[in-house]
Parts: sequence; C-alpha cells; structure tokens
Amino acid sequence: MVIGLSIVYTRANVDLEPPLVTVETHISSGLPRFSIVGLAETEVMESKERVRSAILNSGFAFPAARITINLAPADLPKSGGRFDLPIAIGILIATQQINPIDITNYEFAAELALSGRLCAICGTVPLALAARKAQRYLVIGIDNAQEAALPGDNIVYAANNLRAVCNHITNTAALAAVTFNAPFYKPSNKLDFADIYGQNHAKRALEIAAAGRHSLLLIGPPGTGKTMLASRLPSILPDLSLDESLEIVAINSLISNKALEQWRQRPFRAPHHTASAIAIVGGGSIPKPGEISLAHNGVLFLDELPEFQRKVLEVLREPLESGAIVISRAKHKAIFPCAFQLIAAMNPCPCGHFGNQFKECSCSSKQITRYQGKISKPLLDRIDMYIDVPYITPQLLTTSISDIKSTSEQIKQRVINASQLQKKRQNKVNSLLENNEVALYCKLEQKTNKIMQRAIAKLNLSARGYYRVLKVARTIADLENATNISEDHVREALSFRGRF
Repeated sequence: MVIGLSIVYTRANVDLEPPLVTVETHISSGLPRFSIVGLAETEVMESKERVRSAILNSGFAFPAARITINLAPADLPKSGGRFDLPIAIGILIATQQINPIDITNYEFAAELALSGRLCAICGTVPLALAARKAQRYLVIGIDNAQEAALPGDNIVYAANNLRAVCNHITNTAALAAVTFNAPFYKPSNKLDFADIYGQNHAKRALEIAAAGRHSLLLIGPPGTGKTMLASRLPSILPDLSLDESLEIVAINSLISNKALEQWRQRPFRAPHHTASAIAIVGGGSIPKPGEISLAHNGVLFLDELPEFQRKVLEVLREPLESGAIVISRAKHKAIFPCAFQLIAAMNPCPCGHFGNQFKECSCSSKQITRYQGKISKPLLDRIDMYIDVPYITPQLLTTSISDIKSTSEQIKQRVINASQLQKKRQNKVNSLLENNEVALYCKLEQKTNKIMQRAIAKLNLSARGYYRVLKVARTIADLENATNISEDHVREALSFRGRF
C-alpha cells in the first residue's frame, strides 16, 4: 500500500466571492476507513460513496487503507456535491495512480455520478470569476462549461468524466479550453402596453418609473389592470449591458445550475404574499440570495402589498436605499447585491371598492385605516411614486382599439433616450442620485422652488420625500429632453406623492 499526501484546490459555494478550499488527502496504514473533516454538511459526507464508485468505474483502484480528507479552512461550512471531483483527484494523487503536472495551477469543482460522469453544480459563475482572479485554470463538468466560460478571459476545461480529467492533468490527452458562445437573445416578455385599454395616467407613471428606475405603488380596485401594468414594465426597460447580465447570471447560479437561461433577460420577480422574510431578503444557515437579490438589475413586484407580513415589508427598507443586503449568520456572513426596482400594488381597502363609482364599498373607516396602516410610513416614504388605477368605463372596456402611441416599443425608445441622457450627465439613473448630486443636477429656478416649498408644507414631505420628488421631476424633464426642471415637471412629480 502506498502512503501519501496530496493537496487539491476548490472553492465553497457560499456567496458571490467563494473562498478557497484546500482539499488535503492523506492515505495511511490501518483498518480501511474513509473520513471527511472540515465542517462538511450531509451532502459532502455522502460524497464518500459517490467517490468510491466513480474511482472504481473509471478504471482505477480504490485504496484499502485509512483515508482522511481535510477540507480547510475548518471553520468554513461546506455543502453540495462540488467537492466530489477534487476529493477523487486527491485520492488518486495520494495513491500515486496519477502523477499530474502543476496541480497547484488548477481548481476543480463537479459532482460525480457513480459511473464517474461529471454532473452539474450550482455557483459556477462566481467560481469561475474567483479562479480567474487567482490566475488558476478551472476544471468543471461539461454541463457547466458555458457558465464557467462566461467571464470570457479565464481558462476553463470541461470534461465528461473523471478519466478525462485525469488524462488532462497528466498531459495524456489534453482537453480543449471552453469558449463562451453567447446564446441568441430573445426577449422572454412578449407582453405589450398596447394590450391595455385606457389607464393612460398609469402608463405615464410606469414610463417615468422605467426612465429613472423609480419605485412605484399602484393603488386601485381589483380588476383595474394593476398586475397587467406591472407585468409589462420589463418590456419598456432598456436592454441589459454585458456587465449587468453577468451579475444576474452570477447571482442565479448560486441557487441553480441553469442560470444561463437568464442571460440578457431582465429579472421580474413576483413572490406571493405568504413569502417569509428569509425568502424575500435571503438567508439560511449557509446564506443564499433571496427575491430582492434575484431581482437585481430588474423588477421586484409585490402584489397585494398589505397582505405581506409587516416584518417582511420592513426588511425592504434598508435594501431599497443601499442596493445591497448583508446576511449575517453564526458561521458565515454574505453580501448580495439587490439593486432592484420595486413595483407594488394594493387595493384601497379590504373589499377593494373604496372610491369606486361602480360598486359600493362595504368597509368601515376603521377597517380602511387599519388596512392601509399595514404599510408603515417609513416604507411608504421610500417609494418614489404613488398612482391611482381606477375602473375604466364600460364604453372603453368594450372598444377593441389599442392606443398605437402607447406600444411598448415606442415607450421603450423614449425610456432609452432619457436613460442615455442620465448616463451622459451623471453616469447613473436618477433614482440613485445622492443628496449632493441632487443639488447639482436637479436645480430649481426661484419660482419653481417656491412651488416646492409650498408643497413640502401641504403634503408634509420629509427630507427624503423632498429629494425623491426632485429626482422624479428630473426624470420627467429627461423624457422631454429638457435641460432645466420646469414648473410643469415639478407639478407632475408632486402629483405622484399626494396619495399618502
């Protein structure tokens, strides 16, 4: 029996910057035993049987000896099947069944089938980015090849099975480096604003929200088209840049091995109101991204807003401001980006018919106050725009004539023009302007400033609300290609703050 020690590199699947894990394998004399240490979860411990079968079915011998696998650092939680391949490689090196060249220049990650085939894993894109930063080659399963090659300037080798990996690292039969072939982009959202009759005021609000990435609350009775309006917002948003798309795929890869389906697709997440706080912001013993991170660079739609638990809504307050969420657990802390655009919808009262000219409301004033009070004032203050979505008239509802001026394609072009103005002027969308930047880019003339002063007193605007009105007014001016913010721009922006 050969007694030996080997060291192989891989990475844990814990966040967008996966830490390095050193797989140390020691083969010693004694009764046959296979031990894995280093804070390994159940999936990792089960790898012993997968590795044993994969080695035997790949034409190698499994040592009848004491095998100790140490996954360092010992205080970092390890989960998933990605450690199968590095463990198998470590055993084969330690038993001198293979003699690789420059093993320290490689990182390995793949789950092994009993036959020795390399299976897909989650978290491939962050793994590839980290390997590129460390200037190491990455060896991955063929199913993860395109995701791993997504960064473009890293060297990735993809194999079908364990034997092919061994042949490559021993320079017996080299694998070809993977080249990323960008899938043809087809917008998945075929919905169009022209499908919605009436509601021109709401369409205008969504156009403004899209142009400056402002948050928006739609308020109206059931059946007025709030969900239809919100679901069509992605159809008028500007196309994703390569960097934005890479961020989206990287986040999705942490929870799915089919994250490449999100390539160049702007996220639209619509969790049910029964979702927990952890489902919304992320969490778990090993933190995973939640809905707000999966909506990064996209839209988070919360329908029936008052039906969400109060504590669930309150956790949105900080991410709305910062664009990132820090999840701290006893064993690990993770930071996930969450620059999402919040679009919410709600009924005006429990029965939904308060203020409805066609149906009588059956709710008491106390019930209406309690219902609307489920949404805290601090959260409402962080929403840029509120818009009423009333019932449309029966005549309009039965008229099968679309408004050709409100097609998604036409609205999107206006949104793109306004976005380009913002990028050229300040290199960010208006909703992300800091207070000092608002003072620089959202200056008001004296007469317009007096209108704002009166509005602050009348609407009881907070300092945050005041700055948000200015940013919305700046977006309205950008949609008109106006250099300065006029009185009309301010008045329209104020019209979206008077609901609460």
